[in-house]
Amino acid sequence: MSKIVGAGLFAFTIFIRAEPGFDEWIAILEVYEYYIGVYILIGAGALVMIFSFLGCCSALMEHSSALYLFIGTQVFLFVLTVIGSAILLDYSTMNSSIQPLIRHTMLRFIVTSEHPHSSAALKLIQESIGCCGADGPNDYMVMRQPLPLECRDTVTGNAFFNGCVNELTWFLEDKSIWAAVMAMILAAVHVITMPCDFFTQQKFGAVKGGWCDTKHLVKVAKAPAKTNRR
Repeated sequence: MSKIVGAGLFAFTIFIRAEPGFDEWIAILEVYEYYIGVYILIGAGALVMIFSFLGCCSALMEHSSALYLFIGTQVFLFVLTVIGSAILLDYSTMNSSIQPLIRHTMLRFIVTSEHPHSSAALKLIQESIGCCGADGPNDYMVMRQPLPLECRDTVTGNAFFNGCVNELTWFLEDKSIWAAVMAMILAAVHVITMPCDFFTQQKFGAVKGGWCDTKHLVKVAKAPAKTNRR
C-alpha cells in the first residue's frame, strides 16, 4: 500500500515541478520557497518506494535487525511527509507565508512599471489570471500609477475586482492541496503499518527463539547419559 501511495506522490510532485510554464510563473513572482515543500515530498516519495522494497526483502529473509531498521525508516518517513506537507501548505494557501512574497513582488512591479521587464510581467500576470494590482485596482491609485488596460475586463471595460495576490494564491493552492492530501494518506499508512511491522518482527523473533530452544532440547536428549563410577 505504501509503495503505491509513495509512487503516486512521487509522480504528482514531479509533475508539479516539471509542468511546462509553471516554473516561469515561479520565476516571475520570485517565490522559489514554494518548491521547498515540493522537493521534500519528492524525496519522501522516492524513499518510500526504496525502503518498501527493502522492507519486503527483509521480511522474506526473516531478518530481525533489518525489520527493526525498516520500522525506524517508517518513523522517519512519517515525520518527513508531515514536514513536507506543512511547508508546502505554508507557501501555497490563503493567509500563508507565500502571500507577503507575492504582494512584495507585485507592488515592486507596479512602482517600476515604466521599465520593460516590470511592464511585461504585470501584463502577463494580470491578463492571464484576470486580476489587478496586488490587492486590487486601488494599488495603482495609492502609488499614483495609471491603471493599465490589462487591468480591465475586455467585455465590460470595468477593472478586475480581485487582486493578483489572492488569485495567484488560489492558483497555487489548487495544485498543492492534492499533493498534501496524498502525503497525509501516506503518513496515515505509515502509522498503520508500523505496529504491523513490529508485530511481524516479534513473531519472527518468537519463532526463531522457539526453534533454538527445541534444537537445544534435541541435543540434550541425544547426549549420552553420564554414569557414576565407583
